[in-house]
Amino acid sequence: MPHKKKNNPFDKHLIDIADYVTHYDVNKHGLAMDTAHYCLMDSLACAMLALAYPACTKMLGPVVEGANLPGGARVPGTSYELDPVQAAFNIGTAIRWLDYNDTWLAAEWGHPSDNLGGILALADYLSRQNRRKGKPPLTMRAVLHAAIKAHEIQGILALENAFNRVGLDHVLLVRIASCAVLTAMLGAPRDEILNALSNAWLDGCSLRTYRHAPNAGSRKSWAAGDATARALRLALIAATGEMGYPSVLSTPIWGFEDAQMRGAKIKRTRPYRAYVMENILFKISYPAEFHAQTAVEAGVKLHSQVQARLDDIKEISIETQEAGKRIIDKQGPLTNPADRDHCIQYMTAVALLAGKLTAEDYEDRAAANPAIDRLRAKMEVRANPSFTKDYFDEKKRAIPNAVQVFFKDGTKTRRVQVDYPIGHRRRRKEGIPLLKEKFTKAIATRLSAKKCAALAKPFASRKQLEKMAVDDLMELLTV
Repeated sequence: MPHKKKNNPFDKHLIDIADYVTHYDVNKHGLAMDTAHYCLMDSLACAMLALAYPACTKMLGPVVEGANLPGGARVPGTSYELDPVQAAFNIGTAIRWLDYNDTWLAAEWGHPSDNLGGILALADYLSRQNRRKGKPPLTMRAVLHAAIKAHEIQGILALENAFNRVGLDHVLLVRIASCAVLTAMLGAPRDEILNALSNAWLDGCSLRTYRHAPNAGSRKSWAAGDATARALRLALIAATGEMGYPSVLSTPIWGFEDAQMRGAKIKRTRPYRAYVMENILFKISYPAEFHAQTAVEAGVKLHSQVQARLDDIKEISIETQEAGKRIIDKQGPLTNPADRDHCIQYMTAVALLAGKLTAEDYEDRAAANPAIDRLRAKMEVRANPSFTKDYFDEKKRAIPNAVQVFFKDGTKTRRVQVDYPIGHRRRRKEGIPLLKEKFTKAIATRLSAKKCAALAKPFASRKQLEKMAVDDLMELLTV
């Protein structure tokens, strides 16, 4: 039963989220709707590309052999039909696998499109169920609305709350955001949304251990899929009328703030609107941890100046933000792709050597090139205070990096500084055509020419996509 006792009210953070998903109209934010359209394209592209990697596909499918659900939720790029919770895990894992989907950088960072795992799975399942009952399916407009709200919840909470500072992982925010929008998608009343949210916070938070040496590993690629799937499970539990826990954040000793945050209070000063989707960062050029995107771009620009002088290099200077210095400055051996795509030295070295960076460059075969580690050994990474300032400036939201190469004879390359990656809002005009190209190429790796042509029509126009039934779109995405 929902808790309504005056002496045990729900924590305000839960109330604010529940009120936002229940009442706020995001349709009035045209820029956010347009960006959500591109976000969906980008996320599906990432999922399709990930299916070329056995390390990803081995994680997908039913939870045990034979546990298929004909008429259930589909997984793009595959023939799977699964219960919606397992489908959420599959979709979320595929979207996230290559570290190529959208990004949000603040006191906490993360990837808000991770929430699409649960959103697409539930929307497809509900649409197919509705058709069986003679009711209309959900439209893609509902998916875009849910995506905007999930982005907003995750991103706004990330602005001022650095879970990473106490060793906790940002996928917590995927679970919170997904849980809120998924419970609302089920048609649950506000009280049930509050109950679901309380259970999402009650789950606590996984450690960031799997993102850092000496334990960096592939769990970072399926952790978000796990989080959005868990959120859907909690939403379904709440929809049965299961109770909630009103002071889950604030209870002394046992509450989230004391038990998980060492007494720090969850903070939020910006209202929930559509700010995050409007300012989201797309990874268009490189499948790389976002703090290093501009370092890679700088390295690519310097490639022609260094490719013939590799043996003459004395030192390579990389200037980054404090967050970049803290999380992706890595020395010593890198043991797997998950380790390498979170090392600014590795990514910059590949860019200098090859003039490019692709997902294949993280695999063991590419990493065996001894020139990469020779360049890494010559790199010095330092935090530039002005870069850190611009990183936190809400009017700029820059992600600056600068790279310069010094040679043994005293000469040097120009210092290349890049403040905004192509996927930044300030470079949307330049980036969107490349994002569309990323989508077109990615779906062609998995789908027939006929289905690719059919998908081109709704994705050419946001207004046309909005009107499309969710299950019709998901059918086009299956093999």
